[in-house]
Amino acid sequence: MSNIKEFDKLYIADIYARFDVAFVSGEGSKLYDEDGKEYIDLGSGIAVNSFGVADKKWEDAVINQVKSLQHISNLYYTEPQVRLAEMLCKRSGMKKVFFGNSGAEANECAIKAARKYSCDKYGAEANRNVIITLKNSFHGRTLATLSATGQDVFHQHFFPFVEGFKFAKPNNAANLKNLIEENNVCAVMIELVQGEGGVITLDKDYVQEIAKTAAEKDILLIIDEIQTGNGRTGSLYCYEQYGIMPDIVTTAKGLAGGLPLGACMFSEKTKDVLDKSSHGSTFGGNPVSCAGAISILSRIDESLLEDVKKKGEYIKNELSSCKNVKSISGMGLMLGIECERSSLEVVQKCLKKGVVVLTAKNKIRLLPALNIPMTDLEKAIAVIKEVIEE
Repeated sequence: MSNIKEFDKLYIADIYARFDVAFVSGEGSKLYDEDGKEYIDLGSGIAVNSFGVADKKWEDAVINQVKSLQHISNLYYTEPQVRLAEMLCKRSGMKKVFFGNSGAEANECAIKAARKYSCDKYGAEANRNVIITLKNSFHGRTLATLSATGQDVFHQHFFPFVEGFKFAKPNNAANLKNLIEENNVCAVMIELVQGEGGVITLDKDYVQEIAKTAAEKDILLIIDEIQTGNGRTGSLYCYEQYGIMPDIVTTAKGLAGGLPLGACMFSEKTKDVLDKSSHGSTFGGNPVSCAGAISILSRIDESLLEDVKKKGEYIKNELSSCKNVKSISGMGLMLGIECERSSLEVVQKCLKKGVVVLTAKNKIRLLPALNIPMTDLEKAIAVIKEVIEE
């Protein structure tokens, strides 16, 4: 189709502020537009294409599954779903998994499970249903997950929002404890690195204090690993670097390497909260998506994770001394660069020079494939430096 952009404007809801590029193919960390121009991809579909575009092992796993069974519904057992659940549980320390289609669905599941846990244990009359999230957080675009998101800019138009969410100041334990004392709290839900909120990393002491307080008061600790999970920050799940064990973990994005799949994982404490008919999903745990995820997860090993950390440090070292760079935040290959100039302007200029980067608030956001070749990374960072220092 030679007129992709025109037909997009004609037939697709005008929701996205698209950049003036139509990508048609790619390989690894390289993308190609409709004119054949090559780009180095440091966005990976917003942390989705864990091993880049058209990864051969992922491709083979997905195609083989398509040839045998593409969908059957959750009324029946399927091997890819069971295999993936086993891998997730054994590697994360969680005990059971619910599969949905997205990060928002995974977080919806966590919200429902947290409220049901308190309702089952303390009774509906206790009204123990408040969930504390953090200011500057982002948990999804459904009504419940949007309500849970701690940014006023998202709390418009769609009234009434779902009740029962309170917002604490990040890295302020006293403020969070006050909210716990003032409300009937069933859970605290946090991102360890606030991605959409500006790639802001939570302090380890603060997170451990939350975990301690939550355990003492039988408040569930939910860790939203939609973007930080699946190797992105240098460990399989970011909470491993904080020395805590959550009650519920949600993840999506990079899990299936480009196919829609979300997972809500439950600890020993919460594994039996959701019982028959209390939740469900038609497409969740689809065999093809699960086959893709098995291919991804099986290759996220210690060697790769160490490489993710090293590449993250390389980026920080290269850009921290740049003229016009004010700060660099984040972990592993989830980084935010704050500059003197507009982040959107930097993104647009990088795109013209053949490098794909993202924004997060006032920062440039980098989310390259976990296995991006060093030669590609070096070339892309050189372009970013050139643009920032102009």
